[in-house]
Amino acid sequence: MFPLESPARALYLRDMLPRSASDGALRGAAGSEHRTRRVPTCAGDVHDLPLPANVLPAPPRAVTRGARRDDVGASLSSRAAPVRNHLLGALRGSESEHVLQRFEPVRLAQGDALYEPDQPIRYVYFPETVVASLVNSLSDGLSVEVGTVGCEGMVGLPVFLGGATSSTRAIAQIAGTAQRLDAESFTRLASVPGELHELMLRYSHAFLIQVAQTAACNGVHLVQERCARWLLMTHDRVHGDNFPLTHDFLALMLGVRRAGVSVAMHALQDVGLIRYGRGNVQILDRERLEEASCGCYRVVQAHFERLLG
Repeated sequence: MFPLESPARALYLRDMLPRSASDGALRGAAGSEHRTRRVPTCAGDVHDLPLPANVLPAPPRAVTRGARRDDVGASLSSRAAPVRNHLLGALRGSESEHVLQRFEPVRLAQGDALYEPDQPIRYVYFPETVVASLVNSLSDGLSVEVGTVGCEGMVGLPVFLGGATSSTRAIAQIAGTAQRLDAESFTRLASVPGELHELMLRYSHAFLIQVAQTAACNGVHLVQERCARWLLMTHDRVHGDNFPLTHDFLALMLGVRRAGVSVAMHALQDVGLIRYGRGNVQILDRERLEEASCGCYRVVQAHFERLLG
């Protein structure tokens, strides 16, 4: 679904990736069990970059105009680093420069709200290393994830489709960076016929397929299958095979009780597909994890590849 990164980028990440004591123990324990994933992903960017405490307000922490810009530069046009969002990176020529110079890089912490339900969407976000979840809250107090967005897409699709608000809440599920633009400026750019407009049309189609497939999956498939699907989708969008995850968060994403998540995760761990503990998960056997997932993962992946390459 997503382009592979270069060896040079991998070496850069090896030097820059923060390593805690628990991370080292986890990676060391994996040893030769690790298998190379067969699906191209958003790899090449660190998802757990150290984030300044004052980047965003405290919970509900909707992103405000005061969010700090990335320290590495005032704009994309002045940075030597390549564009790490695949939609923005697909722009070519003069349109690329015209669009990219208007964005600002921001850092997002896990749990930050990018927009709230029924509130004006002030900004759109094109993720680089951050992974976002779109969550619907129901009248009985339960919540469930209806969509996942990483460096393949954008957050704030209602703005492109002509809406000012959304019924969902968008939050950062994995901390990281994104390119941000105010909604009014994005509307002006994306409404003009051209590459950005065409890309957004195709992405809208692909994302609506993901939302529809997720709804069907949540309604009919077993928790263990849905858990494997969610792990695969997140794995596609982060660097490496380790990412932070708690039972409570996964229960929220799947719309099930915490006990059900515990049973599903233990089942996947018992057969050697993942290693899980201390708020982190490691993918050990990508190929068999795909086999353990329901067919919904492959359906969505195929449509994204067809529409966006």
